[in-house]
Formats: sequence, structure tokens, C-alpha cells
Amino acid sequence: MRIVFATNNKNKLAEIREMLADSGIEVLSLADIGCHEDIPETGKTLEDNALQKARYVHDKYKISCFADDTGLEVDALGGAPGVYSARYAGGEGHDSEANMAKLLVGLDGKSDRRARFRTVVALIIDEEEGREELFEGIVTGEITREKRGGGGFGYDPVFRPDGYDKTFAELGHEVKNRISHRARAVAKLVEYLKNMA
Repeated sequence: MRIVFATNNKNKLAEIREMLADSGIEVLSLADIGCHEDIPETGKTLEDNALQKARYVHDKYKISCFADDTGLEVDALGGAPGVYSARYAGGEGHDSEANMAKLLVGLDGKSDRRARFRTVVALIIDEEEGREELFEGIVTGEITREKRGGGGFGYDPVFRPDGYDKTFAELGHEVKNRISHRARAVAKLVEYLKNMA
């Protein structure tokens, strides 16, 4: 089975391909199908954004695809940055360093550092007349007081998942890809796709 992952994030693409390596599912990138435009993300929720990206690719390229949106939700910040996680610090693009700095400043002096990463994957199967499915993955943990580790991407250096004494950036790809929010959502996606076969 061939399916497009509607993302321009090379890190996410590599992570998903690694997770699906033994599944018999070939994951194509947007570049593989000749899609080089910026796909809009104007939704108010992770679900809205994931569906918006998947529908864009499906409607334009008539191919089965999935898209995800991920948010870091911090209790002491009322669930922020949430759907705005990638552009939390403002400005153009995804400035992880600026985003982490803003997050740590926002939590300065706060004892409640509980947080969760939540990923929503939207799947559209072309052969099923554009049937849409949503899959959610959540991992809980806390925000550390400073950045730790050089691996991963995004907020990984400041997020320590429950049950571990290291951040995602310190745990390495193998462990992160087994326990992460995206791994949990993708596991549900893979099971669904295998059951279709």
C-alpha cells in the first residue's frame, strides 16, 4: 500500500517511515507526489488542522493520505501552547528555540509543570470514496526547568514523559518512537490500515 504523509517536516517524515518500516506500507512525501506548496493550517483544533491538511492533498492529488497535528498542552498555561505549539513564539516558521524559551519563561516560578503531548492523525482513503478517520495519541509528562539533550526536535529537550527520568531529547529515537504521542496515534493508524488489507 502506498500512502502520502501530508507534512513538510522532514523530522516527522523520517520518524513515521521508521515506525512503518516493517508494515508493508510505503510512505510517500509531499515532494514524491509533486506537492511543493504550503498547505494551510487555519483550524482552531488539532483535529481541524489534521483534517484540513489531509483533505487538501486528497482533493488535489486524488491519493490516499494522512496528516497529523500535534500540540503541547501545559496545565499551568491553560492548555497552551496547544494548537499554536509550532508558532508559539510568533513570527514566521517554526522556531523551536524561541518556542521553548517562551514556554520556560511562562512557567518560571510555577510548581505545576504537568503537560501532555497530543497528536491527532487524520486519514483519508481514496479507494473508500474519501472516507475520513481520526486517530489520537497522548503522552503525559512534565516540563523540565531547562533544556536537556541534543536529540529529537520541537519541544523534546524540555518534555520528560511519565515513567522516565530523561527528556524526549535524551531518550533517543528508538525509545521515543516507541512511547511518543505520535507513535501511539500512528499505531492506531497502522492497525486500521492492516485490517483493511
